[in-house]
Amino acid sequence: MATDPAELINRAKAWLAEDPDPETRGELAKLIEAEDTDELAARFAGTLQFGTAGLRGELGAGPMRMNRSVVIRAAAGLAAYLKAQGEGSGLVVIGYDARHKSADFARDTAAVMVGAGLRAALLPRPLPTPVLAFAIRHLGAVAGVEVTASHNPPRDNGYKVYLGDGSQIVPPADAGIATEIAAVGPLDGVPRPEAGWETLDEAVLAAYLERTDAVLTPGSPRDTRVVYTPMHGVGRDTLVAAFARAGFPAPVVVAEQAEPDPDFPTVAFPNPEEPGAMDLAFAAARAAGADIDIVIANDPDADRCAVAVPAPGTPEGWRMLRGDEVGALLAAHLVRKQASGTFATTIVSSQLLSRIAAASALPYEETLTGFKWLARVDGLRYAFEEALGYCVDPEGVRDKDGITAALLITELAAELKQAGRTLTDLLDDLAVEFGLHATDQLSVRVEDLSLIADAMRRLREQPPTVLAGLTVSRADDLTQGTETLPPTDGLRYYLAGSPEAGIESARVVVRPSGTEPKLKCYLEVVVPVASPEALPEARTTAAAALAAVKRDVSAAAGIDA
Repeated sequence: MATDPAELINRAKAWLAEDPDPETRGELAKLIEAEDTDELAARFAGTLQFGTAGLRGELGAGPMRMNRSVVIRAAAGLAAYLKAQGEGSGLVVIGYDARHKSADFARDTAAVMVGAGLRAALLPRPLPTPVLAFAIRHLGAVAGVEVTASHNPPRDNGYKVYLGDGSQIVPPADAGIATEIAAVGPLDGVPRPEAGWETLDEAVLAAYLERTDAVLTPGSPRDTRVVYTPMHGVGRDTLVAAFARAGFPAPVVVAEQAEPDPDFPTVAFPNPEEPGAMDLAFAAARAAGADIDIVIANDPDADRCAVAVPAPGTPEGWRMLRGDEVGALLAAHLVRKQASGTFATTIVSSQLLSRIAAASALPYEETLTGFKWLARVDGLRYAFEEALGYCVDPEGVRDKDGITAALLITELAAELKQAGRTLTDLLDDLAVEFGLHATDQLSVRVEDLSLIADAMRRLREQPPTVLAGLTVSRADDLTQGTETLPPTDGLRYYLAGSPEAGIESARVVVRPSGTEPKLKCYLEVVVPVASPEALPEARTTAAAALAAVKRDVSAAAGIDA
């Protein structure tokens, strides 16, 4: 890190000299002129690190921000990696969302690929990330790039890389690409022709939409009434088209959030999980009246799907389902459809899926967090993670897909409706059959990343032995890896049950977020349920236990809940 003011200014001037973007050049020139060494130090403290999430960061000038210079280097490194792998004449497909600079970053990537001798094809316009993941395999590409920051704040953007199997990169590919990025010299040595790539037509989207039909059972009920929000992202047109193809009633789209808007003006964070993000959707559902069955939301790049159900007696009138609940509902639906193949989830998601799979003699696997791992499970038929990600058609899209997940949950709601039942009723059935698997999350957003490292160190140096009165029966430091998992920065605690307290077992997983400045603690409590009549008491028991676990984990980590 440069600390000498003169050195900082000189580094900034050198960066300025090769920055191809007038906007970031102007921004950096003002910082240099003002001799704002604090801000320059933050921007030149290193470089954005390319990892298994690709790149993600705040937009702005300098190597620690997302900008055209950083993207051109990333693209050049990816191109060099592909050539070293013998794929130097292959096709790279590039997609992008509607965030600030996404189209510019996509075009720069296409130009670099063509300049390096590869072929490049841009999706026709901002489209959902799963369309890009589909297009890679559909077109026989050797790699794909999606320019998106998913559900991050408006000031961010990102760069996600897939290889030819249609899955996101995992080690060692990420390190190989990072090495090639570090070897890129001056930007004027990176060829960037003005043309030579292809802009795909609507045929690729039509092929994706045709594939979405595969998730539904021919002749199944289709009369679900849905309120839908794309959360200012790119999902609306694709989801509405998929619903129309399927024969569902047209969703009631939340007008205030219908159009793509990179500033996301109606939400603090464009993530359905964040407090307040679903308020407008719930208001639209109340305004639409009693005929609305469910509320569905996509995140801005439409690879995630949120679902809410009626909740009479609550102020909103609706309850957002947890990702774990939707994951279990979709699994139960697929089991009823006699799906075969491996059901998979991540180590931070509910263990209920393992019981659903076992009851149907289906293979089951757990992976590290992220679809880059889930997509690689052998014989995969269905995967989900608690962060609203679902893969219901792995042969079509080997990644999470908020469009096909929305179709499948809507079909399930329609089938239950025909039988006079609801998604909530099915959740109750699962709780009685397998035990109530109640989950919660302690998620702490920080400005200073050292606070996350401090919390992880504290937990390792002073590991908890009791949480919420439950004995920690086993503690796994995941940096060591396990027989089935590669190493990762995480801690996992299994808690013994307490028959006196009515608790069968509990589990806690603690990890730093891979995409945001957050420490995340994933909590699960399992409470046996003897009958439907016992459910209210079981929920009360589980809620109290989760609150106590959250309190004690917060104290053990030294963080504010």
